[in-house]
Amino acid sequence: MQTSQNSDQTTLSPTLLVACLCAEWCGTCKDYRAPFLQLQTEFPKARFVWVDIEDEAELVDPIEVDDFPTLLIAAHGQPQFFGTVTPHIDTLRRLIQSHQVPGTRPLAQEQVLQGLVQRLAKRLPSEIT
Repeated sequence: MQTSQNSDQTTLSPTLLVACLCAEWCGTCKDYRAPFLQLQTEFPKARFVWVDIEDEAELVDPIEVDDFPTLLIAAHGQPQFFGTVTPHIDTLRRLIQSHQVPGTRPLAQEQVLQGLVQRLAKRLPSEIT
């Protein structure tokens, strides 16, 4: 798992976790990775995480990821979005912006997604949740 760090990250506590679940062998994922991680500069209060579902299988299980890229967005430790999206940075940008609006509702309590958010948060600095 690789994370992107921003110099402002030490002073600003992230409010969003944005995780991309992909595979190293996926050409679309390879093309999407750099722009995905660069988007961190636009959203310094978010933490962007790239998760290779094969290298990090123990982290992702029992979630099945069939299509790429699959995104997980969580706010304050609660899953807000989980699904496959078109691999366009503008699509991700709009998703992040929509989940920064106060009053955004979390997904229905899905224990599997909640578990993934918690496992990702444990691997990141404590200010994530």
